[in-house]
Amino acid sequence: MISPRRPLALVTGASQGIGAAVAQLLAPRYDLLLGGRDEQRLAAVAESLAAGPGTVTPLPLDLTDDDALAGALSGIERLDAVVHSAGTGELGTVAETPAALWRHMYDVNVVAVAESTRLLLPALRAAGADGGADVVLINSGAGFTAKPGWVSYAATKFALRAFGDALRAEEAGNGIRITSVHPGRTDTAMQRGVVAHEGGTYDGSRFLRPESVAAAVLAALTATREAQLTEIMVRPQG
Repeated sequence: MISPRRPLALVTGASQGIGAAVAQLLAPRYDLLLGGRDEQRLAAVAESLAAGPGTVTPLPLDLTDDDALAGALSGIERLDAVVHSAGTGELGTVAETPAALWRHMYDVNVVAVAESTRLLLPALRAAGADGGADVVLINSGAGFTAKPGWVSYAATKFALRAFGDALRAEEAGNGIRITSVHPGRTDTAMQRGVVAHEGGTYDGSRFLRPESVAAAVLAALTATREAQLTEIMVRPQG
């Protein structure tokens, strides 16, 4: 008797925070590719999931190196899901944000997502034609509201939401669903940097847990195929 094929998912930014929490939650259901730049952290996450039922493979990625990215993704022939969790969040007002920072923010938060998705589309379409595929974009509440001091970050998240909307329309006939997940403040290393920038005292209990955001990702991926969760907003209680 032939065992059913396990679906394959790629999670970027999987070495910590929301990406690692997503990998933890998907491991019982998917074979995993863990994308990220920190090879030691990726290996540690993979080791923590090694006892599960599927395979977990670290995939070192520099999302801003076009040639290296193309090489790393070239061997993926079929992909059932990609969760884009990698990103950066450097804050500042318009007066404080030079052109180099604008370019860096767009390169990481938008261009890298667009290029990796473009490279993966043949593999996603292959899965889409045979049961369906998913693209999940970890966005932010800043993808809807631009606050003072968050200018470049919010601009990239607005752009990421637009990318998701366009991709959803373009790939609707190929069996690929696109979901944008918009978490509020989440207890991650990036959030510690945000609070330090704001001059506050860090209290992780005030924020979402990464596992709560991962649960929203799982909800999108496990929705029955006639349904598409286009946008999910997750906010801290109270």
